[in-house]
Amino acid sequence: MSGSESLQAMLADGEELTIVCHNNPDPDCLASAFALGRIAANAGIDERRILYSGDISHQQNRAFINLLEMNLTAFDTDAVMNRPEDSLVAFVDHSSPGANNEVPEGTPIDIVIDHHPADDIEARFVDHRESIGATATILTEYVRELDIQMQTSLATALLFAIRRETLGFLRGATEDEYAAAGHLHSLADRDLLRTLATPSVSGATVDAIAEAIRTRDVRGSVLISHVGRTSERDALPQAADYLATLEGIQTAVVFGIIDDSIHMSARSTDPRIHVGSLLREAFSNVGSAGGHREMAGGEVPLGVFAGYEDEERLVSMVVQVITDRLVAALNLSEDRG
Repeated sequence: MSGSESLQAMLADGEELTIVCHNNPDPDCLASAFALGRIAANAGIDERRILYSGDISHQQNRAFINLLEMNLTAFDTDAVMNRPEDSLVAFVDHSSPGANNEVPEGTPIDIVIDHHPADDIEARFVDHRESIGATATILTEYVRELDIQMQTSLATALLFAIRRETLGFLRGATEDEYAAAGHLHSLADRDLLRTLATPSVSGATVDAIAEAIRTRDVRGSVLISHVGRTSERDALPQAADYLATLEGIQTAVVFGIIDDSIHMSARSTDPRIHVGSLLREAFSNVGSAGGHREMAGGEVPLGVFAGYEDEERLVSMVVQVITDRLVAALNLSEDRG
């Protein structure tokens, strides 16, 4: 029995399905949840919900949800912890309770479908493929193998997610991504794809990116920058993507304060550096961090400094501590460009 058939058989025994997105879900997570819901419907599950936590602040993600009319519900612990026996819980694009999600550690999970690096994944059904460039690629494979009608909205969501996760097939794309995209291309709404690719940008996002440009600290081929405090979490990966294109830069790390935490986003084309491992080693003892070789992120709680009233001083301390940890992890000199 293939993986898709095993998944469908498990779903056929369930009465309801709760799909939990990771914190601040991106298109890959959202499209994968959308597809899994469609597979569940095909297996006879009428009661389905998609839960998310954190913010959906990136303009592309907001447009993605609105234009595709996705129905999301804010995370509810009871829906996961106090569910009936015939209720299934699934993770897509993440794999472990308590890691980049609000699910309590140790909670039994029924289904995990993911492509991010992870160890010791526990679930009744696990499809974990680190070699794949996007979780949406795996879900596209399932829909095809199960011969489920590919609606235009679903095809558009999956194709956009694959393109976004691989930066237009330039980052981590494999033959599987090209095969999935080839299948989805004629089924997707191309006008909607163009709209999703060019959403409007908020002033706060522009301000955060401008601050990251202004505060950049270049050491050889590494750039470290910060945005101070911002309400736009997704401005960090956008700033990292942009600064990584600076001439001579192979690795870019951008961080900033959002609410009561320090958030980080990293990009690298340096074959000697695995930024997921880099951030994990630098910050796992004070927060959570990880990701792929070329793309990673992390979060460190401010802890006792969360209520610090001197904002300028707080930003200065955060910049010093985070920069020092990154410089040590990257074994950089004090020479600045």
